[in-house]
Amino acid sequence: MANLEGPVDTSVPPFVSLCYTCTHPPYNEPGAGFLGPRANPFSAIMGKTRDDMAFQGLGVNRMEDRKSLLNRFDNIRRNIDSGGAMRAVDTFTEQAFGLLTSSKMADALDITKEPARVIERYGTGDPTVFMDSNGAPRVPQSLLMARRLIEAGARVVTLNYSKWDWHGGRNTEGRVDNSIFTREAEDFPVFDQCLSALVEDLHDRGLDKGCTVIVMGEFGRTPKISAAIGRDHWPNVNCALLAGGGMATGQTIGATDRLAGEAVSRPVTYGELFATLYHNLGIDVTNTTIPDLTGRPQYLVEGHAQPMPELT
Repeated sequence: MANLEGPVDTSVPPFVSLCYTCTHPPYNEPGAGFLGPRANPFSAIMGKTRDDMAFQGLGVNRMEDRKSLLNRFDNIRRNIDSGGAMRAVDTFTEQAFGLLTSSKMADALDITKEPARVIERYGTGDPTVFMDSNGAPRVPQSLLMARRLIEAGARVVTLNYSKWDWHGGRNTEGRVDNSIFTREAEDFPVFDQCLSALVEDLHDRGLDKGCTVIVMGEFGRTPKISAAIGRDHWPNVNCALLAGGGMATGQTIGATDRLAGEAVSRPVTYGELFATLYHNLGIDVTNTTIPDLTGRPQYLVEGHAQPMPELT
């Protein structure tokens, strides 16, 4: 969406990532793939970086002079660029100047502007405490920040939350505890609160028709608890939660066997899921293509997948 439609407002990037960087690389965002680096999300906006989103004693005229000088250097390098790196620099430079000349993005990231009751409804967590050392922090306020970014003009916002890879091992306090039930008791109540707060908030603000919420991982968990009292990776069955987007919600689509190990009716593919998201964004997955780095047109989803009729 961000790549096809561009920004709603030049001072707000179309694709924003609120993901914390985890020490376990597979937990981190992989990037934009064949779309090239210019389509990567605007990220690293947590913490002190937010202070850089405003002028620090630099007037607008001096900023324009520096931008002009930067363009001259870039024009020289652009002639020898063939891998998309300079195009990415151009994109990020424009984003940076847009951010510096407007307070809209910085305001969106400042959740203290929200009423205290709204912040309390979502809940807050410590962004410096990474779950099980290599997961993401358990930070409910990221969901509130995402809503503020959507209101400010971001088209897509991604975030990570806690760690759900419960093989067994140590709990969040560092004690040896191999029980998956301990982690469930820690994570589920806090996440239920902030997720329900987001859905309610979108409805209260009239954003539920135009904003889709999706919660998912890349695979499911084993149907049986392991010897370490945890669950391992399981590609056969996964689940996702969707809300908003003008969809026909309030239903469960598909079913598994009694062990939740195999799909027994209406298996939903990832292609269908992504096609549904594109449909909600007003993009025709049947006819829309995007050129890859070699210029070849690529369809948005594999296998000619279509939006899920149950939701649309």
